[in-house]
Amino acid sequence: MHIAPAGLPSIFALAFMAAGGYFISPAITAVLFFPLALSVWFYRDPERAPDEICKDGTWLAPADGKVVEVERVFDPYAGNTTKIGIFMSGLDVHVNRFPSDGVVEEIVYVPGRKWFAIAPKSSEVNERLYVRADTPFGRTTVVQIAGIMARRIACYTKKGAHLARGERYGMIKLGSKVDVYLPESIKPVVRTGEKVKAGVTAIGVINSK
Repeated sequence: MHIAPAGLPSIFALAFMAAGGYFISPAITAVLFFPLALSVWFYRDPERAPDEICKDGTWLAPADGKVVEVERVFDPYAGNTTKIGIFMSGLDVHVNRFPSDGVVEEIVYVPGRKWFAIAPKSSEVNERLYVRADTPFGRTTVVQIAGIMARRIACYTKKGAHLARGERYGMIKLGSKVDVYLPESIKPVVRTGEKVKAGVTAIGVINSK
């Protein structure tokens, strides 16, 4: 089990306080053990491999959680597209993985509110970070959206980076949402209400029409 880099400062700080507190009173260490264990669990980053049914060209979920939106929209970068919104609860793994091979062309951070991430309007009003990439199947936009409890959006990639399908590219702390805009050449294969896992579950396949 790996730990997400974004969580290491918090874990080290809690571990340092727990260790130091022992010399004052073992009770302090006992009290700090629970938040330390909770932090290690929250920032868990398990290894992932795509489902056996996922072939080349299959797009993978960028986040763990529940699909809350599948709708046709227009994206300024991706054009006419299908948007898939995935809500991550506090119990889900919060490490995000890229849905397809691609080259990052733009990263845009937008400050905003911390509305409930499960609400559709969170995609337009909440704090969010756009990663726009050119893929072998067309352009895509993947958006990390902060929720009401989220404290920070972490992005591990940069402009010009070559991302592989399923590669870790960031995370969001606490309940939040990730939107992915599929190119026209990709057909969605999930519906609202379904549970998905980042880097494992297929969310789109090549449109044969």
